[in-house]
Amino acid sequence: MSNATVAPEKTEGKVLTEKDLNKCGRRWCMSVNGFNYETQLAPSVVFAEADALKKIYGDDDEAYRKSLANAGKYFNATPPVSGFLLGAGLAIEEEGKTDALDAVQDLKVGLMGSISGIGDALLWVMIPTIFGSMAAYMGQEGNPLGAIIFALVMLVCSLGLKVKSWSWGYKFGSAIITTLADKVAALSEAMSVLGLTVVGALIPSVIKISTPLAIAIGDASFGLQEQLFDKILTGFLPVMATVLVYQLLKKKVSTNVLIIGIIVVSWVCAAFGILG
Repeated sequence: MSNATVAPEKTEGKVLTEKDLNKCGRRWCMSVNGFNYETQLAPSVVFAEADALKKIYGDDDEAYRKSLANAGKYFNATPPVSGFLLGAGLAIEEEGKTDALDAVQDLKVGLMGSISGIGDALLWVMIPTIFGSMAAYMGQEGNPLGAIIFALVMLVCSLGLKVKSWSWGYKFGSAIITTLADKVAALSEAMSVLGLTVVGALIPSVIKISTPLAIAIGDASFGLQEQLFDKILTGFLPVMATVLVYQLLKKKVSTNVLIIGIIVVSWVCAAFGILG
């Protein structure tokens, strides 16, 4: 096992400030599309950290170039939460200088999958699902505020995390990330369950399907919608429609085909009095 996996003893006082770390975050926001198939997001890491590393190494140009080369090694994690890892790496490198470069890279490679799992669960599952569902519901009511709130929440969460996660990661070092790493599976599953629960609960409200069909029983008439679907099987038709569309999506049916199909089926069923 490499002896570089543990950061060396601190050699000098800390030189990076909150302002420096926020600058890293802003540069990360600007450069996160700096991507290639060999080192993934490494070019963005180099651009984001360049000034901070220069401040760490000062006039030692050889050490600075060595540090930049290390920052240019493979890195790929969910961008909004990458600052937790990269900020922690800066804290380690600030203490150990070039002796800590292997430790920094080990930290990034070892935990970028775990931090991505947490970031994906939060930013691409839970938050978009909840606020997107709210936006869709409000949109159906003719209120555009939901879409505006959705866009603002996603913008603030994404950009805010990209900037502030650097200082948070730097402040707490690798300890907080290591603590969360062994809980990423449970956290990801919990976020997914919460998102799916919200979507499931909103299906009857967002998807409007009703039928005017009635069954004649002697002189009485049994309205399927009023007597069955509204009182006994509440939300049955919207749920069944959702299940059908989901199964078709699993069979790789094109989304455009599904949209056109839904429109055509709705026209036909309305024309023949099957759906209201």
